[in-house]
Amino acid sequence: VAATLYKELGGSKWATLSMLTACLFTIPFFVIFLFVNTVAWMHESSIALPFTTIVSIFALWLCVAFPLTVYAARRVFVHQQLSSEPMMISRQKFEVSKVPREIPTLPWYRSPYLQIFLSGILPFTAIYIELHFLFMAIFGHQVYTLFGILSLAFIMLLIVTCAVTIGLTYFQLQSEDWRWWWTALFTAGSTGIYIFAYSIFYYMYRSYMTGMLQAAIFFGYISVVSYSFLLMLGATGWWATYLFLRRIYGAIKSE
Repeated sequence: VAATLYKELGGSKWATLSMLTACLFTIPFFVIFLFVNTVAWMHESSIALPFTTIVSIFALWLCVAFPLTVYAARRVFVHQQLSSEPMMISRQKFEVSKVPREIPTLPWYRSPYLQIFLSGILPFTAIYIELHFLFMAIFGHQVYTLFGILSLAFIMLLIVTCAVTIGLTYFQLQSEDWRWWWTALFTAGSTGIYIFAYSIFYYMYRSYMTGMLQAAIFFGYISVVSYSFLLMLGATGWWATYLFLRRIYGAIKSE
């Protein structure tokens, strides 16, 4: 998917793309996991995995997942009959100027940074209640049984994220700022930052966890979850915005 989109947008460095795709989530996860596991070793905890198990898991990723990602990206760029021709047909519908348009100066309240910071509030409110109960179940040793409501909350989160990202990107394009791609990505993914901020509040005022080991486990795994939500919601919001822009600009007939 990443290689197909990258090629459609005119990219050619498939090797760099494949390595970034394979390592974007895996390497930060391994770094955090090694830190938490090292702290567990230092405290002689039973949750610490043996060194051989960690090496085996990393070798499995290095010998299976990583080569398959590189192979898939190379296949997209090498096999022209499978990928290039359909994309050339789809790109011929749009005419893009080669000269970047000058972006006017915007007031501070329309800054992309402020947009990214505030955009995660509404999606976060869609999962706040269920997030609290999940924390209580995982870290507070309570039983969680509302999986149907959890699924509805997750679907609502995706819908709200897509709607907020599309709306804010539309307003950004209305202000003649055409640099929407990274803004849309972090606008949708900013909910992950609010999840991590709530975890700090929960640890300080709602939990009874103390000590280096419990803090490392809690913040280590919550940081992985928050980063996962940033990537997942960022990709969801970006794709929704991309399809929306293709739809509205594809309806414009060039004279």
